[in-house]
Amino acid sequence: MGWFKKWTWLKERKKWLRNKKKTFLIVCEWKNTEPSYFDKFNISTIDIEIVWTWYNTIKIIDEALEKSKKYEYDEIWCVFDADPKPSNPTQISNFNNAIFKWNKLWFWIAYSNQAFEYWLLLHFEDHQWWWMNRKDYNKKLNSYLKPLNIKYDWKTNKIINQNFFDVLYGSSEIAIKRAKKIYELFRKTNWKCTNPWSEESSTTVYLLVEKILKEERN
Repeated sequence: MGWFKKWTWLKERKKWLRNKKKTFLIVCEWKNTEPSYFDKFNISTIDIEIVWTWYNTIKIIDEALEKSKKYEYDEIWCVFDADPKPSNPTQISNFNNAIFKWNKLWFWIAYSNQAFEYWLLLHFEDHQWWWMNRKDYNKKLNSYLKPLNIKYDWKTNKIINQNFFDVLYGSSEIAIKRAKKIYELFRKTNWKCTNPWSEESSTTVYLLVEKILKEERN
């Protein structure tokens, strides 16, 4: 290949790479709340593929690994909750071990303790540090949504509709700041993250949303 052809090829390849959409794989624990939220990010510079599984948190990591072997993604994210249940005594170890397993891998996680709804709540209030039962999320969220004629049905379908998402989207930056502040406070007391289960209430979903919004600005 002559120098001119090589220069032209490199120029065209750089142009293609610049215009190529990034691909994000998001593996979720449930089929309703998280997929209905992330699916509404309409970002022209990235393609977001969302898959969900009923399995426990460890299996979510395994599902992401399997997908990464079959397809190429620019970023892979696993989204899951602590979701404490008296009927599932292994949930604590599953939650912690999923995070420890992720530490050895190249993709990302976005977890919430106790549940994803805590991330939603941070769009409305600066709930810092202290414990909150996941059953209280619904009441709190709807107290903010009711004046807007929006309802979040936490007990049945758990779908985030477009109106709800639009409200959340408009407060994304402030929710990111609140979640980041909480996370950094926990790192000061437990910088090695030896027991994520005990870090309640907290969420790292802000890391994923921050990445998505950064792509939007680009």
